Order: sequence, then structure tokens, then C-alpha cells
Amino acid sequence: MRFRPCIDIHNGKVKQIVGGSLKDEMNQAVDNFVSEQDAAWYARLYKEAGLTGGHIILLNPEGSAYYGADLEQAEAALREFPGGMMIGGGIHCGNAAHFIECGASHVIVTSYVFKNGQIHFDNLKAIEKTVGRSHLVLDLSCRKRNGKYYIVTDRWQKFTDKTVDRETLDLLAPYCSEFLIHAVDVEGKASGIEQELASMLGSWNGIPITYAGGVGCKEDVELLKGLGQNHLDVTIGSALDIFGGTISFEWASKIS
Repeated sequence: MRFRPCIDIHNGKVKQIVGGSLKDEMNQAVDNFVSEQDAAWYARLYKEAGLTGGHIILLNPEGSAYYGADLEQAEAALREFPGGMMIGGGIHCGNAAHFIECGASHVIVTSYVFKNGQIHFDNLKAIEKTVGRSHLVLDLSCRKRNGKYYIVTDRWQKFTDKTVDRETLDLLAPYCSEFLIHAVDVEGKASGIEQELASMLGSWNGIPITYAGGVGCKEDVELLKGLGQNHLDVTIGSALDIFGGTISFEWASKIS
């Protein structure tokens, strides 16, 4: 298990939000923490700690009032830590290469591939061709409905018809180098991990997977390590002291 740091950017600020509260209308979200530091500050912190493989997420849609401010923050962070972080949020064939040129190690894609509830393999193959499989991460962030975890898109607001299960992981793994999976129902709540989801992901043992969502204490990390059979990496957001929480960043940076 590795610790994968994050920089979430919303309305031009580095934030930690309650994932399920995000709405495009009026750029709304319930904030857990709004940082006084900019994204470059966090990228520099991660670089100095030697933490690669973290992700930057743009939480405002392209074309919205705050997207330009989000983009400015993200590009500054990529310049600060070239090759050290991934970027996601509104990634498509038209902008993916730009982010790689700006210093992103990978682009993270959801909504471009999952449209109208279905996987669009033409888009998936196109973006794989644009950046290469080794630079592509698929975000399979999900919410539970009727006892199953369904992939959600458009900043976690829309359900697809596709479940996160072994069959889906097998289907998509040949196109990307990693999966990023936020458990959206507990994202930003620091209330405990989605144990059923973690157990299923840990039993798969394919390409690398980073789990995010619900980690609130060190015991949650140990639980995730066990349920994930040490196959899962972990992102901790709101629970970290650098985002107003109680888990020491120094401790998290040494997770192994």
C-alpha cells in the first residue's frame, strides 16, 4: 500500500468537500475545508516528501465561471512537480495532451468514456491513442444503489448503468495503467471506508488501484490494507492535518 496525495480544486480554491454534495448548479458544494494555501504549495509539499502518483482534480466543469481559476491553480501545481502528479476533471481528447505537456504524469478520465450511462469505446480508444495507455487512468468512482456500486460521472452527479465489479475491471484494464476509485457516498466524511467495495477491489489483483473515500483515522487505513489484501493504494483527504483533520501528513507519507 502506498499513500497517494490529492489536490482538489473547486471555485479556484484548494478544498476538501463532501463528495455527494457537489452540484454544477451555482457551483455548489458542502466544504469541509478551504485552504489558505494554493495548489502549488501542496504540490511542493508532496514533491519534498517524495510522494508521486497523487492526483489533482478540477471540480468545476469546463466552460463554467470558475474553470479558468481551477485551471490556473492546476497548471501551477503541475509546473511545481513535473511528472509527479496526475490530473482529472473534464479530461477529453482535446485537452489531454496539453496536461501531459504541462507536467502531468497521467490524465484521469471518467465522463468522456462513460456517456448516457454506457461505456463509449470509441472515446476510450481515442484517448488511449492520444496519450498512451501508460499515461491513462480511468476513474471508476461509484455510489451504491440497490445493493451494487455504480460508476458515476459528471462530477459524481449522474449514475451510469455500469457496476464496479470484477467483470468491469477486467474489461477496462487493457486500456489504462491504473484505476482511481472514490467511494462517493463516504467521500469527504471521514466516517469510515466502504468495506464491501474495498474487499471486492482487493480480491481482484490486476493493475494498480487507488481507493479514496471515508478514511477518518489510522485504523481505517489498517482496515483498508487488510480488506484490500495490500493490493490497494490509499488517498486520505479531509482527515489529514494539512486539510484540517487529525491524521498527521508525516505519518501518512510513510504508509507502506
